[in-house]
Amino acid sequence: MMTLPALQHDTGPNPRTSLIVLHGLGADGHDFVPLCEELDLRALGAVRFIFPHAPEQAVTINGGYVMRAWYDIRQVDLQRQEDADGVRASGAAIAALIDAERARGVPAQRIVLMGFSQGCAMSLFTGLRYPERLGGIVALSGYNPLAEHLEAERSDANRLTPIFMAHGRLDPVVVPARGEAAREQLRALGHTVEWHDYRMEHSVCPEELRDLQAWLLKTLG
Repeated sequence: MMTLPALQHDTGPNPRTSLIVLHGLGADGHDFVPLCEELDLRALGAVRFIFPHAPEQAVTINGGYVMRAWYDIRQVDLQRQEDADGVRASGAAIAALIDAERARGVPAQRIVLMGFSQGCAMSLFTGLRYPERLGGIVALSGYNPLAEHLEAERSDANRLTPIFMAHGRLDPVVVPARGEAAREQLRALGHTVEWHDYRMEHSVCPEELRDLQAWLLKTLG
């Protein structure tokens, strides 16, 4: 299993809540540090933020250029010819980060898996299959990879885990229909999804951060 290097920021001593934040294609763990610094989660006590770096690999859709990616993307529509091996390998490495937090004394129900774009896809993939109940899953501007396998592979422990999903109505990279399809599949399977959309493209906006902050405080408070 690959080991993911990661940045870490603790807001105080002995955190009992952890957020593992997964970046998008071509970015790295530094990408979401400034945005997470805008979240006011002091009501939860000390929080540990973990920002892993995806492995470097060639990405077909970008002409084979080597960049940080959780898995290869082979087609523009994102869900044709999916890189199942890459998704599963990254999922195992991300699950190991959750295991490590639990070993450090953070209960699984105080761990949130959060991701943007490709990181969103990995948050849904890993979180819904993790064998212990997580505190929540945050899925920003992404979709559900290997969706046809979800019903058979999902964990009983995470059937009731709260999920926050958000998407830009003008997103040209992961078109809104992809996020909406993931939302509808999850709801059809009985998962609790809080959905938000915003007048933005493939990005994060201040209103979204406010809604996310409120959801985290409600979910973990």
